[in-house]
Amino acid sequence: MGRAILGAGCFWCVEGAFKQMRGVESALPAYTGGSDPNPTYNAVCSGNTGHAETVEVVFDDTIISFETILEVFFTLHDPTQINRQGNDIGTQYRSAVFYCDESQRMVAELVKERFSEYFDNDIVTEITPLNNHHIAEKNHHDYFERNPNNRYCQMVVAPKLAAIRQKHAALY
Repeated sequence: MGRAILGAGCFWCVEGAFKQMRGVESALPAYTGGSDPNPTYNAVCSGNTGHAETVEVVFDDTIISFETILEVFFTLHDPTQINRQGNDIGTQYRSAVFYCDESQRMVAELVKERFSEYFDNDIVTEITPLNNHHIAEKNHHDYFERNPNNRYCQMVVAPKLAAIRQKHAALY
């Protein structure tokens, strides 16, 4: 089994993108990379903890590779935006790959470089060793699935997920 820790803006969107993907065992919202030993959603949203909203993707690497996971990641969000995704602004929404080992770091650097040709601006995605990682509170798990009538889910999450699932239809 492989594990990828990815920050690409709001974790509700990222979780939804990886759920139901062939080879993905789980996708859980998390907080990663900050200083608070026990982060909460409210604390992370304050921007004072240094954590990024991330998703921990556990996958069967005989079915889907870490490289493919990163290819979806780089098409799921705008990796050229610093500390934001659209109207979600703050360091908690930064683009980041928190690697678990040296081979993941190398793959992340290669995929980032390969995707740089598709953007007019520089990719600002951080590639950082995994540290201070915490699974988010249960009320954030499956948030989009459980809250389809939430305005944010309707206006932001649903269109983003529709686009990513269409772009990567073969993976679902």
